[in-house]
Amino acid sequence: MPSEPDAPPAAPVAPVRPGADPYAWMRDSSDPEMLAYLAAERAYYDHQVARTADLREQLAAEISARVVPAEESVSWQRGDFAYFTRTLPGREQEQFCRRPALESAGGPAGSQPGAPAAEVLLDENLLLDDPACAGGYVALGVREVSPDGTLLAYSADFDGDEVYQLRVRDLRAGADLPDRIERTYYGLAWTADSASVYYTVTDAAYRPCQVWRHQIGAGPGSDVLVFTEDDERFEVTVRAARSGQHIFIETASRDTSETRVIPAGGTGADPFVLQERSKGVEYRADHGDGPDGGEFYLVTNDGAAEFRLQRRPAAGQGEWAEVIAGTPGTRLVSADVFGRHVVVTQRCGAAAQLRVLDRETGEERLIEAGPPEVSLALGVNEEYTASAVTVRIESLVDPPSWHDVDLASGEWRLRKRQHVPGYDPAGYRTERISAPAPDGTPIPVTIAYRADLAQDGTAPCLLYGYGAYESCEWPEFGQPVVSLLDRGFVYAVAHVRGGGEGGRRWWLAGRLDRKKTTFTDFIAVADALDKQRWAAGGSIVSRGLSAGGLLQGAVFSMAPGRWRAVVAEVPFVDVVTSMLDPTIPLTISEWDEWGDPREPAARAYLASYSPCDNIPPGPWPDLLVTGSLHDPRVLVHEPAKWVARLRAAGGGRVLFRPELGPGAHVGPSGRYGKIAYEAEILAFIVAAAEPA
Repeated sequence: MPSEPDAPPAAPVAPVRPGADPYAWMRDSSDPEMLAYLAAERAYYDHQVARTADLREQLAAEISARVVPAEESVSWQRGDFAYFTRTLPGREQEQFCRRPALESAGGPAGSQPGAPAAEVLLDENLLLDDPACAGGYVALGVREVSPDGTLLAYSADFDGDEVYQLRVRDLRAGADLPDRIERTYYGLAWTADSASVYYTVTDAAYRPCQVWRHQIGAGPGSDVLVFTEDDERFEVTVRAARSGQHIFIETASRDTSETRVIPAGGTGADPFVLQERSKGVEYRADHGDGPDGGEFYLVTNDGAAEFRLQRRPAAGQGEWAEVIAGTPGTRLVSADVFGRHVVVTQRCGAAAQLRVLDRETGEERLIEAGPPEVSLALGVNEEYTASAVTVRIESLVDPPSWHDVDLASGEWRLRKRQHVPGYDPAGYRTERISAPAPDGTPIPVTIAYRADLAQDGTAPCLLYGYGAYESCEWPEFGQPVVSLLDRGFVYAVAHVRGGGEGGRRWWLAGRLDRKKTTFTDFIAVADALDKQRWAAGGSIVSRGLSAGGLLQGAVFSMAPGRWRAVVAEVPFVDVVTSMLDPTIPLTISEWDEWGDPREPAARAYLASYSPCDNIPPGPWPDLLVTGSLHDPRVLVHEPAKWVARLRAAGGGRVLFRPELGPGAHVGPSGRYGKIAYEAEILAFIVAAAEPA
């Protein structure tokens, strides 16, 4: 007789253990019982989403068709070469390449017909065959060519935990040197003679806390410790000034920073502090050349809530002089020196701008992309003496384009417009609208839709949000979003408080004991999309990742009836427990963002919104939660514990997609792997938004 078909897997039920927290045991991700539970959740998820397999494959095919199989990036000049990246048909990873620059160092670099063949410096696809790569995952942490152009320092992570092995490649021989340094992190700077590199390492809690100097060709055992940051609220990075004359060791908490400076030409020199740390004072430095060592520039909030620009001579310890005063409506972010000019990145009116300052005359020029729904950012610009900078502009419906902007005249020159096969931007629209928050504050919302969409309150909607760390969710074009728009969706990005689009004040209004403002802003945006008839009130799906995943968990708890479905990717949801455990990566440094629950008032406030501690009564919207076993930022036990508590309460459909193999906080590393993942998430969204 034929055998009975296997029964579909039941929704997993997590074991409970005695104690105040019956799921505290999940903290140990190596526990066999935890691994078995995660595997059961993944099997249940795979079975549940099998019904959308055809839709998932269709979405993946649509997205892939909009990706050019072989493409070169815009090049950037450094010294005698123009550097660029390129992709190859069917390959997951990119190649890092260069050609001899065909224009002088004062102008934009680029390849032209008849240019020499590209020299491939690093093919990331070959790293997939590296003995250290066991699961098809690779991501780079740093990739820096030496000042003389003969060496490449790069670091690789092979499982997604953001701990990197630093390597050095001899570009003349095309082979790696024996130099291998373990447990390095982001940030690297070459000395001016190309003989040594400065790099960072992490402690057991994944906090970058030290800067070391490595001499090329020597064993790592002879590396020299340059700086240690003992305050566990601070993290360290290292970078070289574009001028090539100095190296900056930067240490920062959420609201305080300090920079040490080392002459790039003197590896034995002790670092000196540019400005002593003071609680609540932040700054970012750059260096401009000139007589007697030139001058340092500082963007700082010392005496200016939205930051100001100062400078002082590099020689001695002179006073800082005001260059650009702080103003309430404009947040200065950074200053980049290019020879005679300084390019200041700033935010005004919930949009990014660039302000060009002539160091000799003081003349200023403003660079804008247009309306606020169009984003603007500096591209890769590594040549200090450049007379033009490359900028990138895009919107939710306009693919990126790169332009060179002359620093003296302000003239724009188009260099490249990303080709998206089969896509015509004229068939789509984007605009900036506003939603009133409960306290009356207008919350900016960027939306996209097909040109033929009727604003009649019938469209499904995907609403995305983040709202933390003063991070900005500037509009970006994405091939996957087009598939939603073509299915009649409205796509909306909520620029909620806690983020930085509205300046420093925007962040402060959604931080610490004002964190709930982020959540109520997001709910208010959904209400406005409904009221203004951009979306059908019963067909709004929300999505967010990491701190944006916390946002999803909070609004799921606070307003479960508002959503058709919620997608919470690697969500930070066990807020109180995680903030009480200093052994968890990032916990101590996060107290300045969320609050320290060792203080009773802070603990009570965190507990009032922590998703794990606020399971709402049913019925719930459909919920998709993701996690990753190797994620060092949101450990996998957080989403697992939340899902376990939700399952025990039993108020609705909950799916949990744990990544059990190599994978990062933000998902797969390869471009086709990312497409497959995105198609999987979008299939859930599209299916969920369909009328019942």
